Amino acid sequence: MRRRIPLVTENSQGHSFTRRALVLGAMQGGVAALIAGRMAYLSIAENERYKLLSESNRFQLVLVPPRRGWIVDRHGQPIAINRSDYRIDLIPDQLKESDRVIAELTRLLALSADDVERIRTDLSRAAGYQPVPVAENLDFDKYAAVTLRLPEMPGVAPLRSFSRFYPDGAAVGQLVGYVGTANKEEYEATGKDPLLITPGFKIGKDGLEKTMEKRLRGKPGAKRLEVTARGRLVRELATVPDTSGGTLPLAIDAGLQTYAARRLGTESGSVIVLDCHTGDILAMSSMPSFDPNSFSDGISRNEWGMLSDDERRPLVNKSLSALYPPGSTIKPMGAMALLGAGIDPEETVSCPGGYQLGNRFFRCLGRHGPMNMHRAIAKSCNTYFYAMGHRVGYDVIAVMARRLGLGEKYDLPVVSQSYGTVPDSAWKERKYKQNPRLIERPDWTQSDTLNASIGQGYLLVNPLQLAVMAARIASGKNVSPRLLATRQGAVPHLDMPPEHFEIVRKGMWEVVNGNGTAGRSRLPLEGIEMGGKTGTAQVRRISAGQRGQGGDWKYRDHGLFVCFAPTSNPRYAASVVIEHGMGGSRAAAPVAKDVLTYLYDKPKAMEALTALEESWGGTIAERMERNGRLWLAAKQGKTPAEAEAGPAEGSE
Repeated sequence: MRRRIPLVTENSQGHSFTRRALVLGAMQGGVAALIAGRMAYLSIAENERYKLLSESNRFQLVLVPPRRGWIVDRHGQPIAINRSDYRIDLIPDQLKESDRVIAELTRLLALSADDVERIRTDLSRAAGYQPVPVAENLDFDKYAAVTLRLPEMPGVAPLRSFSRFYPDGAAVGQLVGYVGTANKEEYEATGKDPLLITPGFKIGKDGLEKTMEKRLRGKPGAKRLEVTARGRLVRELATVPDTSGGTLPLAIDAGLQTYAARRLGTESGSVIVLDCHTGDILAMSSMPSFDPNSFSDGISRNEWGMLSDDERRPLVNKSLSALYPPGSTIKPMGAMALLGAGIDPEETVSCPGGYQLGNRFFRCLGRHGPMNMHRAIAKSCNTYFYAMGHRVGYDVIAVMARRLGLGEKYDLPVVSQSYGTVPDSAWKERKYKQNPRLIERPDWTQSDTLNASIGQGYLLVNPLQLAVMAARIASGKNVSPRLLATRQGAVPHLDMPPEHFEIVRKGMWEVVNGNGTAGRSRLPLEGIEMGGKTGTAQVRRISAGQRGQGGDWKYRDHGLFVCFAPTSNPRYAASVVIEHGMGGSRAAAPVAKDVLTYLYDKPKAMEALTALEESWGGTIAERMERNGRLWLAAKQGKTPAEAEAGPAEGSE
């Protein structure tokens, strides 16, 4: 049978439509209810949360880097200050189309190829949050040109702030150090302090800038800004000012510091001047040095390469971190040890030109004939100190060396200092046991005594220790060097007979003012005399009869000098070390003469310095600029004449 097909009528169609409409309407109503419920939840229960998010999109809190505290000298003269600065940074996280942005900045700021290479290198190494410096110390026109084009260059951050400035440049480089942008390790070490990634903020990286960071940093301020959804500034709502860091007063005399650095000229070495009564460090110059302004502004790759390649080590603080055999400068200390051991200062030793020990002849600087202590200091007779050192033993002399400051660690706010070596029999035994592969005999020998008695062999000191030794002999006080200008009580006297100091000081007077080794370095001052002791130190083992007075610079003898003035009532003590200067009397003593003259007669000292700088080719800055051109020209295969004709391509 056929199946019966139901009839579709108008009435049945109406019932079917009504059911579908009800189902669809119910579904729509359910969705509407869900939306209404969600909207109610967001507007009521989550109202506070989204209000805060909205506010954070509309308002931004920007940290204002604090101005660093000034570093000033004992008279309040500035050594490190702040100056207004327009700068441009890149924020990697926000940077889009880096090639296009860098090209546009290169056009607007006239960046060199070296600058562009540095920027790209820094961008590749930087974390997303770390600002990358593009240019600093801009003039306002360039700063404004970048600011006007900000919408076209996302990731570019112009900033008006303060930058560190060192008026005396390289003359204070090793003393104060420099500042720079915090790296990733420094940022994470502080618990990710947002101040360290604020554009324009820098921390101490070396020297006093680093060791006194907490005192110099200050506290940041903040700005509350209203911005659009695209991040453009609408208005500044409120500002909390920053708090500047504290001023750091030093014991340094800035004028003397700069003079000492300039007086070192083209030499490599150190000059230190101390106050004999307080231990205040009035000058601590190490040259050649670097210009801290270059580091603070972002040193170029070429300048860093030049500093790193220089055999005279401008990146090393020679005053504290370099060690030298002191040579004959320690003979006054040796004389103090001999007096303490009961040696009669009038007893003589005949000098035939050296001292025979077994089958070895230890040479002197000449044939001096009969020598007592006074004449042995004045003429720097090795034979006298060989014989007396052999008699009393070097263990006795080593005790006096430590009492007068050699091998001592000083409590100073410095990044590092080398303490050197004051050897004795116990020291050598420890050294041998720590390294049994050493070829030397483990026991102390008489040859060791003779070498150490004239400042050679195992004995090593830094220039500051030599200055302290001179100050303690000059004053008879147990002075310790001080770099910060702080109050202190009376400095105690050393527990030694005053007449011993007087005997040694008279010998040092003879060195300069009598028939001694530094007679050409008498002070050109009426009524003021200087006492001192020259020294020449070998830098390598040489055969008998040879002297390190020629050949390659790095193989020449060091020249050293320690001194004090005035001899009638010592107030100042100093040490001068000239690396490979070939002798204390020819290289170091003239520097000490001019530096001490500056303390008493500045015009006379400046007159002498001006004449010297003319012969050297200009001031420190002028010579550094010329050396930079020559170094870069040599790197580019150009001749010195081509370099002198004008700035080398790619130089700053």
